[in-house]
Amino acid sequence: MARRRRQSGAGEAATGEAATVELVRRLGTLLTELGLTELEVTAGDVRVRLQRGVPAPTPPALAPAAAPVERSAAAHTAEIESASGVTIEAPMVGTFYRASSPTADPYVSEGDLVKEGQILCIIEAMKLMNEIESKVAGRVVKIFVENAHPVEFGQSLFLIDPAR
Repeated sequence: MARRRRQSGAGEAATGEAATVELVRRLGTLLTELGLTELEVTAGDVRVRLQRGVPAPTPPALAPAAAPVERSAAAHTAEIESASGVTIEAPMVGTFYRASSPTADPYVSEGDLVKEGQILCIIEAMKLMNEIESKVAGRVVKIFVENAHPVEFGQSLFLIDPAR
């Protein structure tokens, strides 16, 4: 009886490691698709943190998961959205603003219809205000950056579902 328990425990550890490896692969794909530089997910006892473009320290050995790791609903939704939309990326480093002034209404909100060439936001770089325009007509599905937060070159700002 004792041998069977050890064998099933070893099988569960292998299954947990396989689930963790699969989670890391899927998160890596999501990181690339969304143009993110960093992503962190915690599921049960497993914590995964991915960074792109930064040398990573040698990770400690992964602890086997007690149960298979489930993807979060938010990660699954983002993966579906990225497959059907156009991502508007930051063309420069600066500060992201959703409106022309602190008291003005935002240029766009999630769910709004936009036209090609419509202003979506402003990025302030070196005291210059740069208007960022939509590359496509469609509906704003997701706004990835909070107002008045810094952005990096190539960082995803908006996800737009193009008009059919």
